[in-house]
Amino acid sequence: MYDFAVVGVGPAGARFAREAATAGYDVIAFERGTVGTPLACSGHVSTDIWEYVPDEKKAELRQNEIHGARFHVGGPQTDSHPFYKREAVSNVIDRVDLDKTLSTAAQECGADVREEHTVTDINEKHSGVTLTVSHGEGEEKFHARMVAGCDGPISRVRRQSGLPEPHELLHGVLAFDSTVDNADFVDVHLTAPQFFAWRIPRGKAGVEYGLAAPPSESVPELFDQLTDTYNVKTEQFCSGAIPIGPPNRIHTRRVFLIGDAAAQTKPFTGGGILYGMTAADAAAATIEPDDPATLRDYDQAWREELSSEIALGRWIRRAYSLPPVVQQAGLRALSGEIAVHMDRPSSLFSRDQLRALVGR
Repeated sequence: MYDFAVVGVGPAGARFAREAATAGYDVIAFERGTVGTPLACSGHVSTDIWEYVPDEKKAELRQNEIHGARFHVGGPQTDSHPFYKREAVSNVIDRVDLDKTLSTAAQECGADVREEHTVTDINEKHSGVTLTVSHGEGEEKFHARMVAGCDGPISRVRRQSGLPEPHELLHGVLAFDSTVDNADFVDVHLTAPQFFAWRIPRGKAGVEYGLAAPPSESVPELFDQLTDTYNVKTEQFCSGAIPIGPPNRIHTRRVFLIGDAAAQTKPFTGGGILYGMTAADAAAATIEPDDPATLRDYDQAWREELSSEIALGRWIRRAYSLPPVVQQAGLRALSGEIAVHMDRPSSLFSRDQLRALVGR
């Protein structure tokens, strides 16, 4: 019997597998396809990502450095409001290779990672969990003391365990233009209902265009409007759900959720790579596979780390639905050099940010 079975080997699953294996636990991890594919989300992340990546992989993964963002209430022809830092505020990375890198790191620490293995059923009992797994040679049963559900926004683990859904699922789309662009600003358009659209320069990898909105909206049509305003044709179109708002309960007696499966994401951007890996570290530090009571310790630990940031992120997101004239006035008043961290809304109230505002 394994100590932990991990379902899903994205950043959160790979990170938990690595840390649990490093702690001496027997870990098996299942990925239904090939790690890193298909592409699921943007690769625009804060510089904190390098704390989780081997030093020798940094140059290979980094595609561009970003120093700021231009906010538009309309399309690219409208007035823009720049927010920037003198040092890099974020990086654009190879999102597919990130997953592969984190998976390799987990394997090097002793985790057994199996690709092309789809978990089709979970049977939780008092003393452990039996997983039914389908792969190229048929179907197989695996037994583990605990299961980590890291299988994304439409989580099979979450649903089969009877855990509640995220408060909201947005529909996100993105695609790429092959034009080389080494610019160091992203463009954010407050044109998508209740969310936004974006343009991210990715250096030699081209330009990423994306958009997210509630699924009731015509997201593909809105995306076409975005790319039409830039007069570009895109390829490698990707589409998926973005979970917003973690539920009140993310574990049973033997099953727990991490990452997008638990909606551990930023409400104001939808990004979940850093939040998911932060929660993965909390899980590895607190959960003992022979003691289900430690799942409460995990739930408390990750919420202490992230719940305030998520709550503040909800308030920021509300600004996306303000009348355009109010958005313009707010952006005009606040734009300029900043001292905030893109993953931590609480930094909006830091002394450094106050000094940046006063010093303008």
